[in-house]
Amino acid sequence: MAKPFGYGYPALQPGYQNTPSPQAHSNLLSSNVGPSGFQQSIQPYSNTDQLSASLGGLSLHQSQQPEGLRPVNLIQDRNILPHAPVTPVVPNLNPQMKKLNCNPDLFRCTLTNIPQTQGLLNKAKLPLGLLLHPFRDLTQLPVITSSTIVRCRSCRTYINPFVSFLDQKRWKCNICYRVNDVPEEFMYNPLTRSYGEPHKRPEVQNATVEFIASSDYMLRPPQPAVYLFILDVSHNAVESGYLNTFSQSLLETLDKLPGDSRTKIGFVTFDSTVHFYNLQEGLSQPQMLIVSDIDDVFLPTPDSLLVNLHESRELITDLLKALPNMFCSTRETHSALGPALQASFKLLSPTGGRMSVFQTQLPSLGAGLLHSREDPNQRSSTKGIQHLGPATDFYKKLALDCSGQQIAVDLFLLSSQYSDLASIACISKYSAGCIYYYPSFHHIHNVSQTERLQKDLKRYLTRKIGFEAVMRIRCTRGLSIHTFHGNFFVRSTDLLALANINPDSGYAVQMSVDESLADTSLACFQAALLYTSSKGERRIRVHTLCLPVVHSLADVYAGADVQAITCLLASMGVDRSVTASLSDARDALVNAAIDSLSAYRSTVSNLQQSALIAPHSLRLFPLYILALLKQKAFRTGTSTRLDERVFDMCEMKCQPVAHLMRLIHPSLYRIDRLSDEASIHVNDKVVPQPPLQQLSSEKLTRDGAFLMDCGVVLYLWVGKNCKEAFISEVLGYPNYAALPMKLTQLPELDNPLSEKTRAFVSWLRENRCLYPVLHVIKDEAPAKTEFFQHLIEDRMDSGLSYYEFLLHIQQQITK
Repeated sequence: MAKPFGYGYPALQPGYQNTPSPQAHSNLLSSNVGPSGFQQSIQPYSNTDQLSASLGGLSLHQSQQPEGLRPVNLIQDRNILPHAPVTPVVPNLNPQMKKLNCNPDLFRCTLTNIPQTQGLLNKAKLPLGLLLHPFRDLTQLPVITSSTIVRCRSCRTYINPFVSFLDQKRWKCNICYRVNDVPEEFMYNPLTRSYGEPHKRPEVQNATVEFIASSDYMLRPPQPAVYLFILDVSHNAVESGYLNTFSQSLLETLDKLPGDSRTKIGFVTFDSTVHFYNLQEGLSQPQMLIVSDIDDVFLPTPDSLLVNLHESRELITDLLKALPNMFCSTRETHSALGPALQASFKLLSPTGGRMSVFQTQLPSLGAGLLHSREDPNQRSSTKGIQHLGPATDFYKKLALDCSGQQIAVDLFLLSSQYSDLASIACISKYSAGCIYYYPSFHHIHNVSQTERLQKDLKRYLTRKIGFEAVMRIRCTRGLSIHTFHGNFFVRSTDLLALANINPDSGYAVQMSVDESLADTSLACFQAALLYTSSKGERRIRVHTLCLPVVHSLADVYAGADVQAITCLLASMGVDRSVTASLSDARDALVNAAIDSLSAYRSTVSNLQQSALIAPHSLRLFPLYILALLKQKAFRTGTSTRLDERVFDMCEMKCQPVAHLMRLIHPSLYRIDRLSDEASIHVNDKVVPQPPLQQLSSEKLTRDGAFLMDCGVVLYLWVGKNCKEAFISEVLGYPNYAALPMKLTQLPELDNPLSEKTRAFVSWLRENRCLYPVLHVIKDEAPAKTEFFQHLIEDRMDSGLSYYEFLLHIQQQITK
């Protein structure tokens, strides 16, 4: 008997308990979605029926079955991967509300049809949760500078497109249903300069808005942008050559660091001692101050270690130019990371700000010292994987102290040996920081990692940043949030403390249905992010999402968002690996697919019982689960370094959906015969759009060239019989034999095929939080194992082939 889905997650809410399938399945398309209490137009409705009629068109009572429910026989139709990237599910709302709803790249739900009761959710065997990318870079964002920020008096929801105006003077909250007065100032519309049309104001016409906040939203005057760089200068670090890349990158971006005239900057270096730099304006050169008492670390001078970027600009430049050579003859092999972090905490505590920590080895001295816990013989174990959790609580405790002082810690780990990321990563996880990892970093022996660090630093140092932030998520009465995923500290049940917020971090929450939603036909969710901009303005970014409530199981399946479900399960699987075991997490992921398809079969589908049938909305679910099981985070049987596994787990918890899906299920394209068919135009360039290929070696041909986009790396596999025209026109070599084993750049050649290929690669790299480096791989090169490991539909050491996996699921369901 297959274990119930909840088996893997004993701590989960009732949504995951195994309930017996109902014997009679509900009427397939019984759904009545007429939203009561939500209207956009100003005229008051005398009753709910009139309002429902005015917003009709939401019901699934249509003549044809929704596309999401079209049955797919997974074993017969194994080529189910669409040719174009999967787009988010569009909620089944009327056209006006669809237009007003939040962009799914910012805010989406695993189920775009919300089940009316917890019982219905339990039957569906699918997780209910929200995925957010709240500070994402936006090209358009309405900014509102009104002196009155209109909020519900009861639940404090911000006015949004899904409230209803009962008349010109009163509006009804879409979260708690309280009726509120419309303030006099809100009657005036600054955009149209007209009076008496509150429903046309930008706050009510846009699901994402940003308010400039008043002093009511400040506990203290807004802090300046403060950046502290903490650099490992041990022998290991100096030998890797990262200091050169770091110094060069910071020199090039000093003028672009987000901030204003108050911006402060400081530097700390460490080996077996901690070194500070006095950069006080007026000194002729930077002054290095060494603290060797690492057991009781102190600040050698209180006020000249963090300096105004503009006033001390010359000294900062001098230090950065000198830094790569200052320690070149060092024999120090120790790393006092803990004491360096303690000192930096003291330095930043008065203001708050951002620490950027560069570490190249296992911390070996002082507080937070660690010992190697990795057994190389266990790397490909199929049994338990040990040491996925921290060895000490030092880094978590320090992170919580940092969070309390509005300090976030970002970690750059550049290491060729085990560094116990499971322990060190806590400094970033609980302080709302981010984690970057460059295994085997070396400026000469690993040029592509150096290129990646350069590009990542350019983005990191210049991207938007918010300081001293908090985020709260509100949802319709009857729904509740019970688990958060991401890097932050949960300050109260629903308030996330984010000392820093950046545009590349994602968050997820799990939800349950505490009370029946029978009285409403719409559920709403609002995320509000209060932060200080780098220019010292207090701002509130608000996103509001509206979804229909349904009472039939068929509708729940019809609206399932398979990518959002996969990403939420990935986060839950990581938690399970750490709190229980990796094998428990793997079982739970497999059971997620078995249980949902089994529930669908026994309740909704009326097709032949022996076939493995999925609703169209979930047709990619088993494929994505198999892909997850073959990720470094969850795989067994394939040699995986512990730090690489832990880093992959960190990524699962904090990457936004679009980036995480590229990591889980890479995109494969054939690119030796790019055409203009279906191409798109971007900034006067024609960008080809080749169809997606399945991740199977069956799809590769030796006379072709295939590009795989894995999110942080692009592999270009060249078959040994690839046409010489492609090799010479795109790669710049006369034939296959002349291709070098290590090629990481496409040359700029003046011919149409080269231009098309480079345009496509550049387009893939655009708007990425992490820069994907390119590896050109010859058919017989040793590096091809990396490429082939991502062909998840094939059988490999780390798991079954896609076909075998489908047979396994079918066998479990028909038991």
